[in-house]
Order: sequence, then C-alpha cells, then structure tokens
Amino acid sequence: MRDERLPQTTQDAVLGGRLVLRQPRRGHRVGHDAILLAAATEAKAGERAIDLFAGVGVAGLALALRVPGLEVTLVEIDSALTALAQDNIARNGLSGRVRAVALDVDAPARAFAGAGVPSGSADRVLMNPPFNDPLRQRVSPQPERRLAHAADREQLFARVAVAARLLAPHGVLTLIWRADGLGHALDALTRRFGAVTVLPVHARGAAAAIRVLLRAVKSSRAPLRVLPGFVLADAAGRPTAEAEAVLRDHAALPLAAA
Repeated sequence: MRDERLPQTTQDAVLGGRLVLRQPRRGHRVGHDAILLAAATEAKAGERAIDLFAGVGVAGLALALRVPGLEVTLVEIDSALTALAQDNIARNGLSGRVRAVALDVDAPARAFAGAGVPSGSADRVLMNPPFNDPLRQRVSPQPERRLAHAADREQLFARVAVAARLLAPHGVLTLIWRADGLGHALDALTRRFGAVTVLPVHARGAAAAIRVLLRAVKSSRAPLRVLPGFVLADAAGRPTAEAEAVLRDHAALPLAAA
C-alpha cells in the first residue's frame, strides 16, 4: 500500500536513459536546469561534492554518474523529496557513494555537522537555488513549487555564504541563476569567491540568455571571465548538437573544464 504522506510519483528517464528517477507527479519537476548544473560542475574521483537544494537528486546523481569515484551528498529540506532522492540513489546503483539528508540549507553549521556535512569538508558545491523574486516575478500558488522557485534577493547572499562555509580552501562552487539577475549573483559571489566564470545559456541563438551558469573559486582573486554562450535550440526549434551532447549524451559543459 502506498504511503499517503508521500506524493504521487512518476518514473522518468533523463540523459538518454542513463538516469532513472522517481519524482512527484505534480509540483516541482526535473528540467534542463539540473542537468546543465551537473554538466557545468567539474569534479574528480576521490573528491566530495555537496548538492544543495537537491530535490529528488537529479543534479548530484548526474554528476556522480559522470565522475566515477566521486562522493556526493544531496541536501534537501523537503522530507518527501529526500525520501525520493534516497530511492533514486538506490535505483541508479549509487548507494556506495551518494547519500541524501533532509536538512534546511539555512540551518546553522552545527546542524550540518550533525548530519555528517561539516564545514570545510567539500571540494565542490553545486546548487540550483530558488531564483524567482516574489516581488518581481509571478510565483506559483502551489506551496511546493513556490518553495522550489521563489526567494527574496537577499537569500542568495546567505546561501553563497553556506557554500563557502562547506567548501575547503580553494573549493569550487557552481550554480545556475536567472540571466536577468546576473548582477545580483556576481555581487553575492565576489564577497567570498574569485575566478568567477560565467556561461550564458540561450533558448535560441538570436535570443537573450535565459540562464547563467557560474563557477567560482573560494578565496581566489583571479578576474571574471565570460564564455561564449551555450545555445539550446536552433532557429527552427531543433536541439543544437551541443545541447544534445549535454542533455542526452551526458557530456560536460566547457565551464566544467574552465
């Protein structure tokens, strides 16, 4: 019998079938953002990565699949989504090096340490935080979708501070954000990070960017770099070869090697 406390779910495949996920039938659903975030995160075997705002785990799991030997911790506030993430870890044969914890990203350092995520323990942090400003964008009336998508502008500063606390010296943060909020994201990053690299993401080549992927190194003083844009579809709406390579064939983005 199904546990009525858990949401109704669907089983879906991403990355050309390489990753199989259970996710809620309604509410926040997996999209391109999580796959792009994983593809933009470089990592090596033996390192430790922390995926903040992990949801059902797609970004962290996609990264773990791409980088054998990488240990990943998925951090998600919603206990039902955390349960689905734990199921997805086992479903994809990653129980030996990926785990999920139900934890508020805004919790104090002692709560993270109690969950086995101490300060300074990560080589990589990746995050897809809520980025719709409820004062500027329409937000969903559904509580789950609103929690996943909406936050006020000042919360990004606090979340970047959490990432900096979790990272070891010269650790790397990768995040995805709204393109029209790039200035705010850069303000938040440059307080604790340097060597910021920006990859604009365009729905189509002639259109303005819709997302930005940002890579930043803790305590670095290296200057900002902006890479050529990544285009998802051509003028006819067909996926570009580069998008197909990332979204279906599990290729890394240029940002991951920057």
